[in-house]
Amino acid sequence: MTPGRPVPPPLGRPLPDLDSPLGDPRDDEGRLVAALGARSAEGGLEPVTLARRAPAPDDVEILIEFCGLCHSDVHSTRGEWGSANYPLVPGHEIVGRVLRVGPAVTDFAVGDRVGVGCMVDSCRECEACEDGLEQYCSRGMVGTYGATDVRHGNERTQGGYARTVVVDRNYVLRVPESLDPAAAAPLLCAGITTYSPLRHAGVEAGDDVGVVGLGGLGHMAVKLAKAMGATVTVFTTSESKRQAAAELGADRVVNSRDEEQMRDASDSVDVIIDTVAAPHDLNALLRTLRRDGVIYQLGLPSGEMPPVDPGLLIRKRAAYAGSLIGGIAETQEMLDFCAEHSLTSDIELVGAEQVNEAFDRMVAGDVKYRFVLDNSTLQPAGKEADA
Repeated sequence: MTPGRPVPPPLGRPLPDLDSPLGDPRDDEGRLVAALGARSAEGGLEPVTLARRAPAPDDVEILIEFCGLCHSDVHSTRGEWGSANYPLVPGHEIVGRVLRVGPAVTDFAVGDRVGVGCMVDSCRECEACEDGLEQYCSRGMVGTYGATDVRHGNERTQGGYARTVVVDRNYVLRVPESLDPAAAAPLLCAGITTYSPLRHAGVEAGDDVGVVGLGGLGHMAVKLAKAMGATVTVFTTSESKRQAAAELGADRVVNSRDEEQMRDASDSVDVIIDTVAAPHDLNALLRTLRRDGVIYQLGLPSGEMPPVDPGLLIRKRAAYAGSLIGGIAETQEMLDFCAEHSLTSDIELVGAEQVNEAFDRMVAGDVKYRFVLDNSTLQPAGKEADA
Protein backbone atom coordinates (compact mmCIF):
# COMPACT_ATOMS: atom_id res chain seq x y z
CA MET A 1 0.00 0.00 0.00
CA THR A 2 1.35 3.40 -0.90
CA PRO A 3 1.98 5.47 2.26
CA GLY A 4 0.12 8.71 2.68
CA ARG A 5 -3.40 9.76 1.82
CA PRO A 6 -4.42 9.86 -1.85
CA VAL A 7 -6.53 12.82 -2.88
CA PRO A 8 -10.22 11.77 -2.82
CA PRO A 9 -11.86 11.44 -6.22
CA PRO A 10 -13.19 14.74 -7.57
CA LEU A 11 -16.83 15.69 -7.30
CA GLY A 12 -16.99 15.73 -11.08
CA ARG A 13 -16.33 11.98 -11.33
CA PRO A 14 -18.74 10.57 -13.95
CA LEU A 15 -21.78 8.62 -12.84
CA PRO A 16 -21.31 4.86 -12.90
CA ASP A 17 -22.92 3.01 -15.78
CA LEU A 18 -26.16 2.06 -14.06
CA ASP A 19 -27.12 -0.24 -16.92
CA SER A 20 -23.94 -2.32 -16.88
CA PRO A 21 -24.19 -5.92 -15.64
CA LEU A 22 -22.98 -6.37 -12.06
CA GLY A 23 -23.14 -10.13 -11.92
CA ASP A 24 -25.30 -13.01 -13.02
CA PRO A 25 -28.99 -12.29 -12.47
CA ARG A 26 -31.04 -14.93 -10.69
CA ASP A 27 -34.45 -16.21 -11.66
CA ASP A 28 -36.19 -13.84 -9.23
CA GLU A 29 -34.32 -10.88 -10.73
CA GLY A 30 -32.03 -10.59 -7.76
CA ARG A 31 -28.30 -10.53 -8.39
CA LEU A 32 -25.18 -12.50 -7.72
CA VAL A 33 -22.69 -9.77 -6.85
CA ALA A 34 -19.01 -9.51 -6.08
CA ALA A 35 -18.03 -8.90 -2.47
CA LEU A 36 -15.13 -9.10 -0.06
CA GLY A 37 -15.69 -11.15 3.08
CA ALA A 38 -14.23 -13.39 5.76
CA ARG A 39 -14.72 -17.16 5.57
CA SER A 40 -13.22 -17.68 9.04
CA ALA A 41 -11.85 -15.69 11.95
CA GLU A 42 -8.26 -16.32 10.92
CA GLY A 43 -8.30 -16.15 7.13
CA GLY A 44 -8.62 -12.45 6.44
CA LEU A 45 -10.86 -11.03 3.74
CA GLU A 46 -11.13 -12.62 0.30
CA PRO A 47 -13.44 -12.46 -2.72
CA VAL A 48 -16.90 -13.97 -2.17
CA THR A 49 -20.16 -13.88 -4.11
CA LEU A 50 -23.41 -12.71 -2.52
CA ALA A 51 -26.97 -13.47 -3.54
CA ARG A 52 -28.79 -10.17 -3.19
CA ARG A 53 -32.58 -10.25 -3.21
CA ALA A 54 -34.66 -8.47 -5.81
CA PRO A 55 -36.15 -5.20 -4.54
CA ALA A 56 -39.43 -5.67 -2.66
CA PRO A 57 -42.08 -2.93 -3.04
CA ASP A 58 -40.43 -0.71 -0.40
CA ASP A 59 -36.82 -1.54 -1.28
CA VAL A 60 -34.02 0.44 -2.87
CA GLU A 61 -31.22 -1.35 -4.73
CA ILE A 62 -27.94 0.54 -4.56
CA LEU A 63 -24.79 0.32 -6.67
CA ILE A 64 -22.14 0.84 -4.01
CA GLU A 65 -19.40 3.28 -4.98
CA PHE A 66 -17.55 3.51 -1.67
CA CYS A 67 -17.66 1.87 1.75
CA GLY A 68 -15.79 3.03 4.82
CA LEU A 69 -13.65 0.61 6.81
CA CYS A 70 -14.62 0.78 10.49
CA HIS A 71 -12.66 -0.73 13.38
CA SER A 72 -15.78 -2.72 14.24
CA ASP A 73 -15.39 -4.49 10.86
CA VAL A 74 -12.05 -5.81 12.11
CA HIS A 75 -13.53 -7.02 15.41
CA SER A 76 -16.49 -8.68 13.67
CA THR A 77 -14.66 -10.50 10.89
CA ARG A 78 -11.91 -11.69 13.25
CA GLY A 79 -14.43 -13.08 15.74
CA GLU A 80 -13.30 -10.73 18.49
CA TRP A 81 -16.87 -9.92 19.51
CA GLY A 82 -17.96 -13.52 19.89
CA SER A 83 -18.71 -16.20 17.34
CA ALA A 84 -19.74 -15.07 13.86
CA ASN A 85 -21.57 -16.77 11.02
CA TYR A 86 -19.25 -17.08 8.05
CA PRO A 87 -18.87 -16.08 5.33
CA LEU A 88 -19.32 -12.55 6.66
CA VAL A 89 -19.20 -9.44 4.46
CA PRO A 90 -18.65 -6.33 6.63
CA GLY A 91 -19.26 -2.66 5.88
CA HIS A 92 -21.79 -0.17 7.27
CA GLU A 93 -20.58 3.13 5.81
CA ILE A 94 -22.10 2.82 2.36
CA VAL A 95 -22.40 5.46 -0.36
CA GLY A 96 -23.65 4.77 -3.88
CA ARG A 97 -26.24 5.39 -6.58
CA VAL A 98 -29.77 4.02 -6.80
CA LEU A 99 -30.01 1.19 -9.35
CA ARG A 100 -33.65 0.13 -8.92
CA VAL A 101 -36.57 0.94 -6.64
CA GLY A 102 -39.62 -1.06 -5.65
CA PRO A 103 -43.03 0.06 -6.91
CA ALA A 104 -43.99 1.64 -3.57
CA VAL A 105 -40.87 3.85 -3.43
CA THR A 106 -41.57 7.46 -4.41
CA ASP A 107 -38.86 9.39 -2.54
CA PHE A 108 -35.83 7.87 -4.32
CA ALA A 109 -35.15 7.53 -8.04
CA VAL A 110 -32.58 5.78 -10.20
CA GLY A 111 -29.31 7.73 -10.13
CA ASP A 112 -29.83 9.40 -6.74
CA ARG A 113 -26.77 9.39 -4.51
CA VAL A 114 -27.71 7.64 -1.28
CA GLY A 115 -26.17 6.10 1.80
CA VAL A 116 -26.73 3.30 4.29
CA GLY A 117 -25.34 3.34 7.80
CA CYS A 118 -25.17 0.87 10.66
CA MET A 119 -28.74 -0.43 10.52
CA VAL A 120 -31.15 -1.63 7.86
CA ASP A 121 -34.27 -2.25 9.95
CA SER A 122 -35.84 -2.14 13.42
CA CYS A 123 -39.18 -3.17 14.90
CA ARG A 124 -40.78 0.22 13.96
CA GLU A 125 -43.33 -0.21 16.78
CA CYS A 126 -41.57 0.36 20.11
CA GLU A 127 -41.29 3.72 21.83
CA ALA A 128 -37.72 4.25 20.61
CA CYS A 129 -38.63 3.59 16.98
CA GLU A 130 -41.68 5.84 17.18
CA ASP A 131 -39.44 8.58 18.60
CA GLY A 132 -37.05 8.28 15.66
CA LEU A 133 -34.41 6.59 17.81
CA GLU A 134 -34.27 3.31 15.92
CA GLN A 135 -30.76 2.63 17.18
CA TYR A 136 -32.26 2.02 20.64
CA CYS A 137 -35.04 -0.27 19.36
CA SER A 138 -36.24 -2.34 22.32
CA ARG A 139 -36.31 -5.46 20.15
CA GLY A 140 -32.91 -4.71 18.70
CA MET A 141 -32.07 -2.89 15.51
CA VAL A 142 -31.06 -4.99 12.50
CA GLY A 143 -27.42 -4.35 11.75
CA THR A 144 -26.23 -3.81 8.20
CA TYR A 145 -24.18 -6.99 8.43
CA GLY A 146 -24.07 -10.07 10.63
CA ALA A 147 -27.69 -9.68 11.81
CA THR A 148 -30.87 -11.66 11.32
CA ASP A 149 -33.32 -10.00 8.93
CA VAL A 150 -36.69 -11.19 10.22
CA ARG A 151 -38.65 -9.44 7.44
CA HIS A 152 -36.83 -11.40 4.76
CA GLY A 153 -36.87 -15.02 5.81
CA ASN A 154 -34.38 -14.63 8.67
CA GLU A 155 -31.53 -14.28 6.21
CA ARG A 156 -28.22 -12.96 7.51
CA THR A 157 -27.48 -9.41 6.51
CA GLN A 158 -24.31 -8.84 4.51
CA GLY A 159 -22.65 -5.46 4.36
CA GLY A 160 -21.14 -2.90 2.05
CA TYR A 161 -17.87 -4.47 0.91
CA ALA A 162 -19.91 -5.49 -2.13
CA ARG A 163 -21.05 -4.15 -5.48
CA THR A 164 -24.70 -3.72 -4.47
CA VAL A 165 -27.02 -3.78 -1.50
CA VAL A 166 -30.82 -3.86 -1.20
CA VAL A 167 -32.31 -1.91 1.71
CA ASP A 168 -35.79 -0.85 2.82
CA ARG A 169 -36.33 2.79 1.82
CA ASN A 170 -36.98 3.76 5.46
CA TYR A 171 -33.30 3.10 6.24
CA VAL A 172 -31.80 4.73 3.15
CA LEU A 173 -30.30 8.22 3.45
CA ARG A 174 -29.89 10.95 0.87
CA VAL A 175 -26.24 11.98 0.46
CA PRO A 176 -25.93 15.61 -0.69
CA GLU A 177 -24.24 15.94 -4.06
CA SER A 178 -21.92 18.64 -2.70
CA LEU A 179 -20.13 16.09 -0.51
CA ASP A 180 -17.24 14.07 -1.90
CA PRO A 181 -18.79 10.57 -1.95
CA ALA A 182 -15.70 8.71 -0.77
CA ALA A 183 -14.97 11.12 2.08
CA ALA A 184 -18.67 11.16 3.02
CA ALA A 185 -18.84 7.38 3.57
CA PRO A 186 -17.42 7.46 7.15
CA LEU A 187 -20.03 10.03 8.09
CA LEU A 188 -22.53 7.14 8.16
CA CYS A 189 -20.79 5.81 11.29
CA ALA A 190 -18.04 8.08 12.64
CA GLY A 191 -19.99 11.20 11.70
CA ILE A 192 -23.31 10.30 13.26
CA THR A 193 -21.71 8.63 16.29
CA THR A 194 -20.12 11.94 17.27
CA TYR A 195 -22.88 14.25 15.99
CA SER A 196 -25.63 12.59 18.03
CA PRO A 197 -24.23 13.25 21.53
CA LEU A 198 -23.19 16.78 20.56
CA ARG A 199 -26.77 17.49 19.44
CA HIS A 200 -28.24 15.74 22.48
CA ALA A 201 -26.11 17.98 24.70
CA GLY A 202 -27.32 21.04 22.80
CA VAL A 203 -23.80 22.21 21.93
CA GLU A 204 -23.80 25.70 20.47
CA ALA A 205 -21.63 28.77 20.08
CA GLY A 206 -19.92 29.67 23.34
CA ASP A 207 -19.76 26.11 24.69
CA ASP A 208 -16.51 24.31 25.46
CA VAL A 209 -16.18 20.76 24.15
CA GLY A 210 -13.44 18.29 25.02
CA VAL A 211 -12.49 15.43 22.70
CA VAL A 212 -10.59 12.43 24.05
CA GLY A 213 -8.69 10.52 21.38
CA LEU A 214 -7.90 11.76 17.88
CA GLY A 215 -8.76 8.86 15.62
CA GLY A 216 -11.63 8.21 13.22
CA LEU A 217 -14.27 9.28 15.74
CA GLY A 218 -12.23 11.96 17.46
CA HIS A 219 -11.30 13.87 14.33
CA MET A 220 -14.98 14.07 13.35
CA ALA A 221 -15.92 15.23 16.86
CA VAL A 222 -13.45 18.11 16.53
CA LYS A 223 -14.79 19.14 13.11
CA LEU A 224 -18.45 18.91 14.12
CA ALA A 225 -18.05 20.72 17.45
CA LYS A 226 -16.16 23.54 15.74
CA ALA A 227 -18.90 23.82 13.10
CA MET A 228 -21.45 24.11 15.92
CA GLY A 229 -19.52 27.10 17.23
CA ALA A 230 -17.84 25.48 20.22
CA THR A 231 -14.33 25.98 21.53
CA VAL A 232 -12.60 22.59 21.33
CA THR A 233 -9.98 21.03 23.59
CA VAL A 234 -8.34 17.78 22.52
CA PHE A 235 -7.11 15.51 25.30
CA THR A 236 -4.41 13.15 24.08
CA THR A 237 -1.69 10.95 25.55
CA SER A 238 0.58 11.64 22.57
CA GLU A 239 2.46 14.87 21.97
CA SER A 240 2.69 13.84 18.32
CA LYS A 241 -1.05 14.55 17.98
CA ARG A 242 -0.70 18.21 18.97
CA GLN A 243 -0.11 19.56 15.47
CA ALA A 244 -2.73 17.27 13.91
CA ALA A 245 -5.33 18.46 16.42
CA ALA A 246 -4.53 22.08 15.65
CA GLU A 247 -4.81 21.42 11.91
CA LEU A 248 -8.31 19.99 12.46
CA GLY A 249 -9.34 23.18 14.25
CA ALA A 250 -8.77 22.40 17.94
CA ASP A 251 -8.31 25.52 20.04
CA ARG A 252 -6.31 23.78 22.76
CA VAL A 253 -4.44 20.50 23.13
CA VAL A 254 -3.88 18.96 26.57
CA ASN A 255 -1.52 16.07 27.22
CA SER A 256 -3.60 13.99 29.63
CA ARG A 257 -0.45 12.36 31.04
CA ASP A 258 0.87 15.75 32.15
CA GLU A 259 -0.52 16.47 35.61
CA GLU A 260 0.18 20.20 35.37
CA GLN A 261 -1.63 20.51 32.03
CA MET A 262 -4.59 18.60 33.44
CA ARG A 263 -4.72 20.84 36.53
CA ASP A 264 -4.73 23.88 34.29
CA ALA A 265 -7.69 22.38 32.42
CA SER A 266 -9.81 21.94 35.57
CA ASP A 267 -13.38 23.28 35.36
CA SER A 268 -12.95 24.31 31.72
CA VAL A 269 -15.22 22.15 29.54
CA ASP A 270 -18.96 21.55 29.34
CA VAL A 271 -19.09 18.35 27.28
CA ILE A 272 -16.50 15.65 26.69
CA ILE A 273 -16.69 13.24 23.77
CA ASP A 274 -14.63 10.20 24.80
CA THR A 275 -13.71 8.07 21.80
CA VAL A 276 -11.08 5.86 23.43
CA ALA A 277 -11.76 2.12 23.12
CA ALA A 278 -9.16 1.00 25.68
CA PRO A 279 -9.56 1.02 29.47
CA HIS A 280 -8.63 4.43 30.87
CA ASP A 281 -9.07 6.51 34.02
CA LEU A 282 -12.01 8.92 33.85
CA ASN A 283 -11.39 10.72 37.13
CA ALA A 284 -8.88 13.20 35.75
CA LEU A 285 -11.26 13.99 32.90
CA LEU A 286 -14.16 14.50 35.32
CA ARG A 287 -12.13 17.20 37.05
CA THR A 288 -12.00 19.17 33.80
CA LEU A 289 -15.82 19.39 33.65
CA ARG A 290 -17.75 22.42 34.77
CA ARG A 291 -20.90 22.11 36.88
CA ASP A 292 -23.55 20.08 35.01
CA GLY A 293 -20.91 18.84 32.59
CA VAL A 294 -21.15 15.43 30.94
CA ILE A 295 -18.81 12.84 29.50
CA TYR A 296 -20.23 10.81 26.60
CA GLN A 297 -18.52 7.47 26.19
CA LEU A 298 -18.42 6.45 22.52
CA GLY A 299 -15.49 4.05 22.41
CA LEU A 300 -16.28 0.58 23.76
CA PRO A 301 -13.37 -0.36 26.05
CA SER A 302 -11.88 -3.79 25.55
CA GLY A 303 -11.65 -4.45 29.30
CA GLU A 304 -12.82 -3.17 32.67
CA MET A 305 -12.51 0.56 33.27
CA PRO A 306 -10.90 1.89 36.46
CA PRO A 307 -13.48 2.88 39.10
CA VAL A 308 -15.07 6.32 38.94
CA ASP A 309 -14.97 8.45 42.10
CA PRO A 310 -18.67 9.24 42.68
CA GLY A 311 -17.69 12.35 44.62
CA LEU A 312 -16.48 13.91 41.36
CA LEU A 313 -19.95 13.43 39.92
CA ILE A 314 -21.83 14.56 43.01
CA ARG A 315 -19.88 17.74 43.68
CA LYS A 316 -20.50 19.05 40.14
CA ARG A 317 -23.81 17.40 39.30
CA ALA A 318 -21.79 15.87 36.49
CA ALA A 319 -22.83 12.88 34.41
CA TYR A 320 -21.16 9.96 32.66
CA ALA A 321 -23.27 8.75 29.74
CA GLY A 322 -23.09 6.63 26.63
CA SER A 323 -24.35 7.19 23.11
CA LEU A 324 -24.97 4.89 20.14
CA ILE A 325 -24.90 6.16 16.52
CA GLY A 326 -28.15 8.04 15.72
CA GLY A 327 -31.63 7.49 14.33
CA ILE A 328 -32.42 7.77 10.64
CA ALA A 329 -33.83 11.31 10.88
CA GLU A 330 -30.87 12.51 12.92
CA THR A 331 -28.42 10.86 10.53
CA GLN A 332 -30.04 12.71 7.62
CA GLU A 333 -29.81 15.91 9.65
CA MET A 334 -26.10 15.23 10.18
CA LEU A 335 -25.49 14.70 6.45
CA ASP A 336 -27.26 17.95 5.65
CA PHE A 337 -25.29 19.76 8.38
CA CYS A 338 -22.05 18.42 6.94
CA ALA A 339 -23.05 19.61 3.47
CA GLU A 340 -23.90 23.05 4.83
CA HIS A 341 -20.50 23.32 6.53
CA SER A 342 -18.47 21.41 3.90
CA LEU A 343 -17.44 18.70 6.36
CA THR A 344 -16.23 15.21 5.45
CA SER A 345 -13.82 12.71 6.95
CA ASP A 346 -10.11 12.75 6.22
CA ILE A 347 -9.61 9.50 4.33
CA GLU A 348 -7.19 7.17 2.60
CA LEU A 349 -8.78 5.42 -0.38
CA VAL A 350 -7.88 1.73 -0.86
CA GLY A 351 -8.62 -0.96 -3.40
CA ALA A 352 -9.96 -4.43 -2.64
CA GLU A 353 -6.49 -5.97 -2.68
CA GLN A 354 -5.35 -3.56 0.05
CA VAL A 355 -8.12 -4.13 2.60
CA ASN A 356 -6.33 -6.78 4.70
CA GLU A 357 -3.32 -4.51 5.01
CA ALA A 358 -5.65 -1.63 5.88
CA PHE A 359 -7.18 -3.75 8.67
CA ASP A 360 -3.70 -4.36 10.13
CA ARG A 361 -2.88 -0.68 9.87
CA MET A 362 -6.14 0.23 11.63
CA VAL A 363 -5.19 -2.01 14.54
CA ALA A 364 -1.78 -0.31 14.64
CA GLY A 365 -3.38 3.15 14.53
CA ASP A 366 -1.64 3.90 11.24
CA VAL A 367 -4.29 5.93 9.40
CA LYS A 368 -5.33 9.60 9.28
CA TYR A 369 -8.16 9.12 9.86
CA ARG A 370 -10.36 6.62 8.01
CA PHE A 371 -9.86 4.06 5.25
CA VAL A 372 -12.46 3.88 2.49
CA LEU A 373 -12.87 1.06 -0.02
CA ASP A 374 -13.30 1.88 -3.71
CA ASN A 375 -15.92 -0.77 -4.51
CA SER A 376 -15.25 -0.59 -8.23
CA THR A 377 -12.03 -2.54 -7.53
CA LEU A 378 -13.89 -5.68 -6.41
CA GLN A 379 -13.37 -8.77 -8.58
CA PRO A 380 -16.24 -10.02 -10.79
CA ALA A 381 -18.90 -12.14 -9.11
CA GLY A 382 -18.73 -15.91 -9.32
CA LYS A 383 -21.36 -18.18 -10.85
CA GLU A 384 -22.58 -19.47 -7.48
CA ALA A 385 -23.38 -17.68 -4.23
CA ASP A 386 -21.23 -18.13 -1.13
CA ALA A 387 -23.82 -16.41 1.02
